[in-house]
Amino acid sequence: MRPDSLNIGLIEDDPVMGGSLVQRLELEGCAVRWWQTGQEALQANGKLFGDLDLVLCDIRLSDMDGEEVYRSLMREKAVPPFIFITGYGEIDQAVRLMRLGAADYVTKPFRFEDFLSRVRDHARNHSPTQRNETALGVSPAMQELEAMLQRYSNTDLPVLITGETGVGKEVTSRLLHKRSAFAIGPFMAVNCAAIPGELLESEIFGHERGAFTGAEKQHLGYAERTKRGTLFLDEIGDMPLALQAKILRLVEERNFFRVGGEEPIPFEGRIVAATHRDLLSESGKGSFREDLYYRLAVLPLHIPPLRKRPEDILSFMKLFLDEASERQNRNFKGYSSLTEELAMDHPWRGNVRELRNRVERAVAVGSQEWILPQDMFPDRASGDYLDAGFEPLSGIRDDAERRHIERALSVTDRQIAETARMLGVSRTTLWEKMTHLGIQAKRSEN
Repeated sequence: MRPDSLNIGLIEDDPVMGGSLVQRLELEGCAVRWWQTGQEALQANGKLFGDLDLVLCDIRLSDMDGEEVYRSLMREKAVPPFIFITGYGEIDQAVRLMRLGAADYVTKPFRFEDFLSRVRDHARNHSPTQRNETALGVSPAMQELEAMLQRYSNTDLPVLITGETGVGKEVTSRLLHKRSAFAIGPFMAVNCAAIPGELLESEIFGHERGAFTGAEKQHLGYAERTKRGTLFLDEIGDMPLALQAKILRLVEERNFFRVGGEEPIPFEGRIVAATHRDLLSESGKGSFREDLYYRLAVLPLHIPPLRKRPEDILSFMKLFLDEASERQNRNFKGYSSLTEELAMDHPWRGNVRELRNRVERAVAVGSQEWILPQDMFPDRASGDYLDAGFEPLSGIRDDAERRHIERALSVTDRQIAETARMLGVSRTTLWEKMTHLGIQAKRSEN
């Protein structure tokens, strides 16, 4: 988004600070609407806020708190991203605002160039094109999670991602990294469950030459190589207790020691952790530090299992089919109706990872133009019921829908818009059903 296309609202009671921001932003080509009290902002037409790309709001206003303004405006249908500005940098206030839905939080004084960059990023992410994109799923639950991830992206606070194995915790963390200011640095992933406990400390923090037997030269760990990027601690619930204390120091003091080292090394990156475990329950058993849990879970993200978001099942099936077909140089029209029904009924204990694996197998072994149940679910689709002389319910339903749509098309002379209105569905839904059922938009000429 170009700077001169930004419409910005400013709620600031300090005439010096407000005047300076207005002047600098207008020099950048932004259009700024300035309210000097919270009441002035609340009395503005609600529709006006819907037309703004972003709102800058002082947290300490003369007549009311900036949070009050934000809570009141949240009742509107369309609230643009809010960046709160304050001279008071309490972390609990930052966390409360982020959880309320604020886009960002900056403290005075700040470098205007950095501040402007954050303004542009949040305004760009608010654009209609960006809002309609989804990288994690199409279900309401995942769209809400992605919106939360976007709000988390431009802070340096720790993030804890929880969810069952295979739901996409690392995919989510990589997306968070990509959309954050830490994208300038590397994404360093450490699987705490895959590295033996006696080696994990050295892998994360590095070691000095001679620190232990076999340490023939200095080794830089993941924390040091992260630089200004993201350190992703996957399956942190499997980390040994002794090492958890050192991770707590890394989070709280933003520095660490190499194994065998005496000089503290500053940590400049961001920490994102993930686990399939209930860390609070684990802390009650004494296997995870409660203080570390609360320091890591400043900004929490929970990914629901795939079985609880059915909208994502068919969406991912299509995506993975396209990817696997291209990679394996195969060509399929799609999935049979019975395959889709089995997929919607499957428990998906391995979540998205299991779904991808099943699709890749189906593409490898499929011999028909459609992916059949025995291709994707060999453990469930023995074929006996398919050969018993019964037509699957999905086939009966498809035949009925096909006849009904064909009759409606004949009445409207195959006008798609009119047919969709007659059937009480959108044109997009009608097109999808026609494609699935093999109905042509125009009669074929013989």
